[in-house]
Amino acid sequence: MDIQNIIKNLHPLEIKVLLKYGQKDELSSEKLQKELDYKEGHANQAFSWLGGKDLLSVVSKTPHTFYEITDLGRSYAKDGLPEEKIVNFVKANGAKTLPEIAAGTGLEQKDVGSAFGQLSKAGLLKMNTEKMAEYTGAELPENFKIAKALFEKAAAAENGQLDNSSLSKDEQAVIVNYAKKRGAADSPFKIIERETVLYKLTEKVKEVVEGLKTAGITGNEIGEVTPKMLETGDWKKGTFRGYNISIPPARIIPGRTNPYVQFLEHVKDKLCSLGFQEYDGPLVETEFWNGDALFMPQFHAARDIHDVYRIKNPTHAKEIEEPWLSNVAAAHKDGGNTGSRGWNYDFDHEFTRRLVLRSQGTVLSAHQLHKAEIPGKYFGIARCFRYDKVDATHLSDFYQTEGIIAGEDVNLQTLLGMLEMFAKEVAGATEVKYVPGYFPFTEPSVEVHIKHPVLGWFELGGAGIFRPEVTKAQGLDCPVLAWGMGIDRMALMALGLNDLRELFSENIEEVRLRKAKF
Repeated sequence: MDIQNIIKNLHPLEIKVLLKYGQKDELSSEKLQKELDYKEGHANQAFSWLGGKDLLSVVSKTPHTFYEITDLGRSYAKDGLPEEKIVNFVKANGAKTLPEIAAGTGLEQKDVGSAFGQLSKAGLLKMNTEKMAEYTGAELPENFKIAKALFEKAAAAENGQLDNSSLSKDEQAVIVNYAKKRGAADSPFKIIERETVLYKLTEKVKEVVEGLKTAGITGNEIGEVTPKMLETGDWKKGTFRGYNISIPPARIIPGRTNPYVQFLEHVKDKLCSLGFQEYDGPLVETEFWNGDALFMPQFHAARDIHDVYRIKNPTHAKEIEEPWLSNVAAAHKDGGNTGSRGWNYDFDHEFTRRLVLRSQGTVLSAHQLHKAEIPGKYFGIARCFRYDKVDATHLSDFYQTEGIIAGEDVNLQTLLGMLEMFAKEVAGATEVKYVPGYFPFTEPSVEVHIKHPVLGWFELGGAGIFRPEVTKAQGLDCPVLAWGMGIDRMALMALGLNDLRELFSENIEEVRLRKAKF
């Protein structure tokens, strides 16, 4: 081991740790933050560097789970659980419809629908023959009482967190029903998973510490001369860190287009060559265009297909264009002029104006329907946002290529041909299969799956023929094929990658060497 070379490459963050602690000390990020006044990032960086020099080893790793109360959870602690509000409202006012309960309690209709399901299962409420929720006279079950106590306890905690290990088995069983790891804005508790790692210095540290003391290095050496130091003369009072003047200058590398951007342009060129016209739209949409115009019921379980990010300010659009608002509202309520019975509920005109980040590219198709020519072919490339667990095939911020084909002569066979073109000619897949799918706005619906050489089979996208409730409400009375492909996933195949996160890699060297198959 070249002690002098190690000493020369030590950062002040490492030096202070080496001079402060011995081999018997167990070190953690919290310990360094408390005793050396490090920030968490500095402590973790020091451990990483020391470990890379074989001066530090891991002693143990202990996982911890915490539940952190959100703003929604604090409102539960202050005003009561939705279930509690609903029961009290029905007790005081008698049997009511779900929209009436929503209006009377100030809750959103989808939250009322979800809470009613829980209360019905617990035997507190039931739906009578007039489709009204009525109180059965039963007492609030123990799990609701436990939940209320947990919210009050978390709200009173200094950091708003509850340690899972400190909760009883009953409390643990209840709290998981109110918590999410991601997308906690609409969840009363956010799950935080942490790992406490303990470290110890290795035997090699002795020689390094002796070398530091001999050289008089303390870790407080000046690493940067600032204008203030020059002005006050403080630079004269300290010693300076060494600088390596033999480091070669940065390479001069010619620029090139990012391979993923090239792929997006390739998809556009392909579709335009097939006679498609491109459409676009804003990232911020109303619930109307993001879901209602696609015949997704406002508080039905199907709405959970797309878990959206809501806009904090402003929260709602001023208005929705007519006659599309009235047409869609009628389609939801009783089918309107679509020949359908609808969803049979009172359309919420307040909810439909709520602003969200678009969660699906199909919102572009919804906008285009009433403007489409017959026959006509349209496509868009949309950046979408959803709560999702990030892994090799999922991102919370992703792109979709979306499109519609409207005409009297189009059918499912036409659609399957388009899907095959995407899978084979754009993505470059050799193995493709179709499986039945479900989407509230298309019937029939189909999903196309492709086989990746490493990741195996995964869904490339969904498609189908728009239901009359979608097209007729927009003034269109002919078959409309609709498809939405995960363009990021197509790029996995076309660029020879094994993980979606590589598309947005910060490793410029890897990106520079990446080549497309098109």
